[in-house]
Amino acid sequence: MRNEAINRVQLVFTLFDADGNGVLESDDFALMSNRVAAAVPEADEARKQAMRAGFTRYWNTLAGELDTDRDGRITYDEFQACVLSPERFGGAIDEFAAGFARLGDLDGSGTVTRPVFIGMLRGVGFDLPNIHALFDAFEPDEDDRVRVDVWEAEIKNFYAPDKGGVPADLLAASPAA
Repeated sequence: MRNEAINRVQLVFTLFDADGNGVLESDDFALMSNRVAAAVPEADEARKQAMRAGFTRYWNTLAGELDTDRDGRITYDEFQACVLSPERFGGAIDEFAAGFARLGDLDGSGTVTRPVFIGMLRGVGFDLPNIHALFDAFEPDEDDRVRVDVWEAEIKNFYAPDKGGVPADLLAASPAA
């Protein structure tokens, strides 16, 4: 497992612990999906529901795979063991990536504007300089848009234990000054 993957997972655990109590619970995923939906108020309800379904499946997969005592809580150690195992978590990541990235395609063009991209990732809790760095790494077009399929693929890379040196690493880097 690559150090970059471990860094990405440590960061996402902290972000998904939306209430900051040190464990993941279903309420954290509901809170996070509400924050993301609020960041893109102009998105249609179908896209918001697909994004929320991705967050729900993400939580349900974690709980089903890891919450052996059924207390509704996932620790960091439990989270890392599952998330960095594509054979256990791949389907949930695929649905999460699709719902999340496609939420930002407000006009059905297959692209996401910088302001929407920033809003969504700020809704998750990523640092602004890192968000800009990732967006720029996607080589936006002349209208300052990035392709949804590129973003979706990079979300999957974010969770891949064998990936390093990918744009997703920019989200877990120390924020630029």
